[in-house]
Amino acid sequence: MQRRATAHLRITAQSSVRLALIVAAAQGQRITERLDVRRDGSPLDPRELFATHGTRLHVIDTDAATIEIDYDVEVTGLAEPAPIDDVDLLTYVRPSRYCESDTLSPTARAEFAGLSGLDLLAGVSSWVGSELRYVPGSSGPTDGATQTLLARQGVCRDYAHLVIALLRALDVPARLAAVYAPGLSPMDFHAVAEAYVDGAWHVVDATTLAPRQTLVRIATGRDAADTAFLGTYHGFATLDEVSVTATSDELPRDDVRELAELR
Repeated sequence: MQRRATAHLRITAQSSVRLALIVAAAQGQRITERLDVRRDGSPLDPRELFATHGTRLHVIDTDAATIEIDYDVEVTGLAEPAPIDDVDLLTYVRPSRYCESDTLSPTARAEFAGLSGLDLLAGVSSWVGSELRYVPGSSGPTDGATQTLLARQGVCRDYAHLVIALLRALDVPARLAAVYAPGLSPMDFHAVAEAYVDGAWHVVDATTLAPRQTLVRIATGRDAADTAFLGTYHGFATLDEVSVTATSDELPRDDVRELAELR
């Protein structure tokens, strides 16, 4: 399988500010990539940092200026399966900022009693997909899984947060993965859940907007707090423009009743 993705961002820094970008494909994949960063038209070399699960951050310290980022990547073949770590299996059953599994425990136990393994993943995915409406712009940056369920609408990260919270409430380790998603419509950065069942991490995407088999991992963490494509620190900046593309030489049929790994 051959996949290609691009991202373009234009950011206006109103003052001195630190920007942390998470747009590069995660380590562990066979990639050919180019990252071009410019400050008021002049080339700028960001500092690269490495986080958990191969996540790569590119840090830019700048004064007031216009920052433009262009990234493109080609991914050849499939990565190795996600490694299993006993610490992860504990970390990802705990409540987190956007995934309030403790609050949603009664809902999870009422709706999914008696389900386990693949049946549980399929059940949660289908339930979240039927309970929510995908409405661009309907959620705010501080909305978590509980608010999403109350509002009954959201975007991909909201779907993923609710899936994760419900699975964690049932003691299933679950985490969020930011991805490039060939076949996604409307095209954008995408977020999905990963759940640990049957000895491996498997993708759960209740939006069903893109084939899980073609996803390209960017970042992995507890929730969107760990995986946002742009963070601003010690100053102020506005995101003026963002565009994303993702393509694959094949778009397989996806079936929620089948397990799929993020490779």
